[in-house]
Amino acid sequence: MEIKEEKERLVLLNDANEEAGEMTWSVAGPEIMIIDHTFVDPTYRGQGLAEKLVAAGVEKARKEGKKIIPLCPFAKKEFEEKAEYGDVLRK
Repeated sequence: MEIKEEKERLVLLNDANEEAGEMTWSVAGPEIMIIDHTFVDPTYRGQGLAEKLVAAGVEKARKEGKKIIPLCPFAKKEFEEKAEYGDVLRK
């Protein structure tokens, strides 16, 4: 599985280069990303792929010096469970 970045979206591609999932965000000013949607095709669920999408979003925020507001319920749960994401969580 490969993660590719598009405009305000990370796309998860399977080996056939078909879309298997996505995470989207909104830009709220120059320093804030709002994760508003995470989805993985039911065929690929249970493999930790949604977690990988959120982790890729966290890495993007770190690289760009941004903070994240996790509005999507899945991303919100990830931020609650992973203390190591605290550095990019907008409090």
